[in-house]
Amino acid sequence: MRRRELLTLIGCSAVNWPLTVLAQQSARPVIGFLHSASPAPYAGYVTSFQKGLNEVGYVDGQNVTVEYRWAEGGFDRLPELADELVRRGVDVIATPGNTGAAVAAKAATASIPIIFGVSDDPVKFGLVASLAHPGGNATGINFLTAELVEKRFGLLRELVPKATRISALVNPANTANAEATIKQVEAAGRSLGMQILIINATSSSDIDTAFAVIERARSDALFVSPDAVFNGLRVKLAILAMRNRIPSVFSVREYVEAGGLMSYGTDIADMFRQVGVYTGRVLKGEKPADLPVIQPTKLELAINLSTAKALGLDVSPMLLARADKVIE
Repeated sequence: MRRRELLTLIGCSAVNWPLTVLAQQSARPVIGFLHSASPAPYAGYVTSFQKGLNEVGYVDGQNVTVEYRWAEGGFDRLPELADELVRRGVDVIATPGNTGAAVAAKAATASIPIIFGVSDDPVKFGLVASLAHPGGNATGINFLTAELVEKRFGLLRELVPKATRISALVNPANTANAEATIKQVEAAGRSLGMQILIINATSSSDIDTAFAVIERARSDALFVSPDAVFNGLRVKLAILAMRNRIPSVFSVREYVEAGGLMSYGTDIADMFRQVGVYTGRVLKGEKPADLPVIQPTKLELAINLSTAKALGLDVSPMLLARADKVIE
């Protein structure tokens, strides 16, 4: 090959190579990830979501791109963020652990696949036609957090038998979840003969105010409703509950690992993983309409024995035997 031809070939390769790389990058499918909370407290959950993607052959930054949208506790921003992802032309929208985000995504598009993780009945919110046959552009995981309110109250009564005045912390900005939770909390209180005080909080500063109200009300125990913002503030909630010496029951194990007294619910990290798996399966060509909504087969009870001892509570051997995780 003559020198001039060789230089021309090299020059063409130098020009075409970046264009080829760019073409490959643009050909990657794009996942829109939508959540109501802030990213920092959810880093571990995002890792679980990515693990689910990996299980079906997708690695963020290699053969798929994940674009994250966090509402930072502003539930009213979710419709705007969902619309932004639709305009971006993402291939699928994932909304793990967030009913409000799922509802916003469903309102924004009837064609882009949506994989949700919701704590309440997705049929009730119009996300699917039925659990077995979703029938539209959405499917996912119903992790039953909201439906377990009465069970948590029963466990609280078992651990703190003399508790009659219960404060229930609820996030009114999380409308989809708050209304259902309040009804269930009040019903559980009536059935167990407990007096319920509903306390609203939407931010970290509100939680400081809430504990002042709890102290003035001389509450015997605290019920923290399932909520993405509260979960992001779980360390603060656990510390304040201990500082104020108030027994508390939560929806997921991570509160107990942060120092909270007790929780009963599903494995949220695994729910994020399952949303990742379903997202990957849809990218491979499966249709949300044909993927049944997954419900957890196992619920876990977690107890922080160190916190119980610090609060002067005796945990019965029977209750300890039923616990799936005991922190000492």
